[in-house]
Amino acid sequence: MANDASTVFDVVILGGGSGGYAAALRAAQLGLQVALIEKNKLGGTCLHQGCIPTKALLHAGEVADQTREAAGFGVKAVFEGIDINAVHAYKDGVVSGLYKGLQGLVASRKITYIEGEGRLSSPTSVDVNGQRITGRHVVLATGSVPKSLPGLAIDGNRVISSDHALTLDRVPKSAIVLGGGVIGVEFASVWKSFGAEVTIIEALPHLAPLEDENSSKLLERAFRKRGIKFELGARFAGVEYTETGVRASLENGKQVEAELMLVAVGRGPVSSGLGYEEAGVAMDRGYVLVDEYCQTNVPTISAVGDLIPTLQLAHVGFAEGILVAERIAGLKVVPIDYDGVPRVTYCNPEVASVGITEAKAKELYGDDKVVTAKFNLAGNGKSKILKTAGEIKLVQVKDGAVVGVHMVGERMGEQVGEAQLIYNWEALPAEVAQLIHAHPTQNEALGEAHLALAGKPLHNHD
Repeated sequence: MANDASTVFDVVILGGGSGGYAAALRAAQLGLQVALIEKNKLGGTCLHQGCIPTKALLHAGEVADQTREAAGFGVKAVFEGIDINAVHAYKDGVVSGLYKGLQGLVASRKITYIEGEGRLSSPTSVDVNGQRITGRHVVLATGSVPKSLPGLAIDGNRVISSDHALTLDRVPKSAIVLGGGVIGVEFASVWKSFGAEVTIIEALPHLAPLEDENSSKLLERAFRKRGIKFELGARFAGVEYTETGVRASLENGKQVEAELMLVAVGRGPVSSGLGYEEAGVAMDRGYVLVDEYCQTNVPTISAVGDLIPTLQLAHVGFAEGILVAERIAGLKVVPIDYDGVPRVTYCNPEVASVGITEAKAKELYGDDKVVTAKFNLAGNGKSKILKTAGEIKLVQVKDGAVVGVHMVGERMGEQVGEAQLIYNWEALPAEVAQLIHAHPTQNEALGEAHLALAGKPLHNHD
């Protein structure tokens, strides 16, 4: 390995996804010399196989549903089907535009960008393309890939991952979705909108199992209404090929047949064979272990994003990357409150939340110290106009702050911005109730929920 000793960077970043490029941009902004190494495309999973392309597909599905339902709004329209090639062209156009913008942004900050497969070679260096890139600090940001279950082979044809689903050249007539978490329910929603028959298999008792149970039940009710089937509390036993597709077997004896099966059981860290353990970095089940400042047990090495056991969300990666860059630059930083991170599942209807669930609140504070309030979107004018159903639920510590906001309904992801301010600023219900929300908006449903919790409900039915 040739040693390129001409430059010692302040920061060498391995991985150009959300966490890695955010660290690079912020570090460069603070005057540090930065090298950013990425083996595939700048932007990582979020931009190319995750957030952006999946949400483009979901929007195409929303347009399809609106076309089918146009008569209910007095609009004459005919739904003739899905042109999957045109859908992909739209999706890829969105990704391409953002990709070019990000490339320009990185170049404008005078970041040394290196395309190649890097490997940590010491606590202060990364080897890539036959060169040793040395830095005073190294940031690991190698992200994650779709996981499978033991013995379950993903063939990319009949048994596929989310990566395959994003480039599928057809709308399947029917699909099994193995996993009822974020990825699973989003693809189930897309395919149903596109006209497929979908069955979700989830081992836990509810869809979106990390959300408040009330939100999960509302989502299940909405999916039933849409004709999306699901088997809950049903452990997967195996899959076999049939003449026309696949047959999944459950431990309870049930079987489900479809054209293909999407394996959506989560994502695992990319860390194997990258030299982390050899450099002395503490690991657990493939994840890199860090403290509250995203620093590993090796003082010169930090790690961010899906590689560490925090929330696997692009905006969490952004925040962790910024935190690390500022810490390395010598600024005072505040640890991330992961409960205060907004979470959105972009299926139809959307599920959005910030803070903790009612169950978690009772565990922390006691059953008698937790108060909740719900506002049904049936009482919200804009939601009635949109013909969406759902609910906003608030969780409060008695006589104290709101510690959880849980929302289900179309466009609820757009309301989570105010919700995160309410949680992170430890707002009292009476304080939020004083704020005037525009009418008619869905946003005022959040205000109405706080009016109810403050003891002065307006459009709530007793």
